[in-house]
Amino acid sequence: MTPATPPAPGSSLSAARRSRELTETVGGPVVDVLVVGLGATGAGVALDAAARGLTVAAVDAHDLAFGTSRFSSKLIHGGLRYLASAQLDVAHESAVERGVLMERTAPHLVRAQPFVLPLTPLVSRGQSTLAWAGFRAGDALRLAARTARATLPAPRRLSTVETRHLAPALRTQGLRGGLLSWDGRLTDDARLVTAIARTAAARGARILTRVRALELTASGARIRDELTGEEGEIRARAVINASGVWADGLVDGIRIRPSRGTHLVLRSDHLGPLPAGLHVPVPGETNRFVLVLPQGDGRVYVGLTDEPVEGDVPDVPEVPETDIGFLLDVLGSVLDIPVRRDDVVGAFAGLRPLLDTAPTTGSGAPRTSDISRRHAVLTSSEGVTTVVGGKLTTYRRMAEDAVDAAVATHRLTAGASPTASLPLVGAASPTILGSLRAPRRLVQRYGTEAPAVQALGAQDPRLAEPVQAGHPVTGAELLWAVRHEGALDEADLLDRRTRVGLVPADRDAAMDVAREVLGEVSAKAGEA
Repeated sequence: MTPATPPAPGSSLSAARRSRELTETVGGPVVDVLVVGLGATGAGVALDAAARGLTVAAVDAHDLAFGTSRFSSKLIHGGLRYLASAQLDVAHESAVERGVLMERTAPHLVRAQPFVLPLTPLVSRGQSTLAWAGFRAGDALRLAARTARATLPAPRRLSTVETRHLAPALRTQGLRGGLLSWDGRLTDDARLVTAIARTAAARGARILTRVRALELTASGARIRDELTGEEGEIRARAVINASGVWADGLVDGIRIRPSRGTHLVLRSDHLGPLPAGLHVPVPGETNRFVLVLPQGDGRVYVGLTDEPVEGDVPDVPEVPETDIGFLLDVLGSVLDIPVRRDDVVGAFAGLRPLLDTAPTTGSGAPRTSDISRRHAVLTSSEGVTTVVGGKLTTYRRMAEDAVDAAVATHRLTAGASPTASLPLVGAASPTILGSLRAPRRLVQRYGTEAPAVQALGAQDPRLAEPVQAGHPVTGAELLWAVRHEGALDEADLLDRRTRVGLVPADRDAAMDVAREVLGEVSAKAGEA
């Protein structure tokens, strides 16, 4: 059996470490960089700055990946959709960053995902020709980004028989084959954020969740510990605002236009086997698709929408029935199996932090689907650096650009970013990952740490049991999250370190196990 390798030195996050480092940071010596926000971009900023040798404190009012970064499609896009809108620079950047994640920094978390675009009667031959040209252009992007063919296979046309084999749930009437394409797919977006944050911690960054930034200045921030209510100050030579859809609430002069992306959660057994995902064309649209994404954990995600959000930004967006109805209607246009409202066992919505560059006067604001996904790095008159826009795939480049700007503005001593070749916690070559003596599902979530997670279950048989019938997550994974991944409460465990909570009924069923694990860790900490 493969030895249970302990976590990388300094990478473990825990309640005790948070408490200690918060005490050392608030009112303590000046740090080089203070990061506000611990989604993918904020965690990426913390890692980039720490990897350059800068001292870093990173805070978030909630948990790691609390906002948009846990509500994505779990895809690492190669930029194909941006070619259609002539955003060539964004498309190339996306393809490059996809290759970085798949081949260098996170091969344990990101792998190739096949997709079938079924050629149904609703897809004209002209649309089929256009889609095929797009997939060929996407493959050219892969080549330009120097991503290996072994990493992402070539697109190809499918016969009707092949199409039905990869997507048995499709309606056969009028089906004339399909188009097969490939893209990057994350095991779990929140787990990516956790890996980034832990890698930053291993480089010396102080990762402080449940710490709200109340006010930002060029020299730091006034903060509040959300666990105790105590307020204080963190002093910093540079402040980087990476708080996503909440960025404009901390820095003046920035306007965010949030866009809501909704996904449905279905049980896999309802749709039957799905060896590939689906691109389902939205009727009446030439370059818009609903995605069907099998997850391998007994669930399938169906998304997504792109709707503007007006008014105050909620902590957790609600999913409107109009979004659910839209997704079910599009799904029903291609499936032989009816999917009704009662079959939707869960739903989630994420808010994309799009930078609003439209004039403040006049009418006819663009649809959020038309707003560029290009990221922006802005420095306020007070000297606070804000990074907004972009998308999950390009988090690393966004972080690099933000740190570059902060270093230049405040004349910090730091070299170039090394993060394009810096493996995240758990990363290893496919050969090493394939040789690990641990279940494949654990390897795809924990990488080289998978044997250590499995060993917890071997030490205590209770921890080897699933936390809820029908879902593969075990008590060992919850214990690992508390000891090493900074989970502080039941929501951290069920909604972010694992994704049990995406189905409310499953969340309720697993709650007692989550409380038991937290209680045992707390009791042992008290005895120590």
